[in-house]
Amino acid sequence: MKKYYFLLMLLLLSGFVSGQAAQPDSVHLIILHTNDTHSRIDPIEASAKRYADQGGVLRREAAIRQIRQEAKKKKAQVLLLDAGDYVQGTPYFNYFDGKIEVEMMNRMRYDAVTLGNHEFDRGIDALAEMLSKAKFPVICSNYDLSATALNGKTQPYLILQKASLKIGIVSAGIKLDNLVTSVNRANLVYMDALAQADRYAKFLKEQSCDIVICLSHLGYSSNGLCDIKLAEGSRYIDVIVGGHSHTFLKAPKTYYNKDGRAVLITQMGKDGVYLGRMDLMVAVE
Repeated sequence: MKKYYFLLMLLLLSGFVSGQAAQPDSVHLIILHTNDTHSRIDPIEASAKRYADQGGVLRREAAIRQIRQEAKKKKAQVLLLDAGDYVQGTPYFNYFDGKIEVEMMNRMRYDAVTLGNHEFDRGIDALAEMLSKAKFPVICSNYDLSATALNGKTQPYLILQKASLKIGIVSAGIKLDNLVTSVNRANLVYMDALAQADRYAKFLKEQSCDIVICLSHLGYSSNGLCDIKLAEGSRYIDVIVGGHSHTFLKAPKTYYNKDGRAVLITQMGKDGVYLGRMDLMVAVE
């Protein structure tokens, strides 16, 4: 039997609870996450120089199922997220227009995803058709899509209830000007990602969310707006699940926001080789 390939990130976040044991007023939250899987339905080719025969959606699905079963026994809560670019990169997308990718994500029961730049590679109308089959919410906090075929198919934020834990989710989408042709992003209005993500994060905190997670497709580090600058320039975001730069972080990186509070950043490379896992004990107000 082939080995499941996923990365385990285990930490106790002092900003949420102190100590290593679960407290009576805390919830064990397991955040599973992917990014930039790029239509990798099958494992990496056996002849590849890196990651040969690793990854593949069937292994990912099996790993997720196993983690959920174990979490249920321990009364932990599981969240499954994706930070964009789940299409484009193999013939599966060329021939089936993203339908297989969406169906597999439906099967794995993703809780929320955001859009990367490659979701727009066939244009907004094709993307709207692809997402019409999605059974998961698509979060877009800083793209105004109201004048496009995507109107009503995305939402600026999400509130999820997992046991007694109230979770808020926002997103930070990259500026598409140099990544997507004007035809393929027609009538999409970009709004500042930092301002919009933190604006909705503030709203979610006001709605008594215990934790706010941002699905980011900005890239981990760059001269422009990136996950590091998003963390340092925000006030209300607790965790950033990143994508776009294909950065593989073996452990979450900690940065500090404008008020000096810790923000965790994670990202899992590309092609679905790894399934990210972050274990948090989150204090419930």
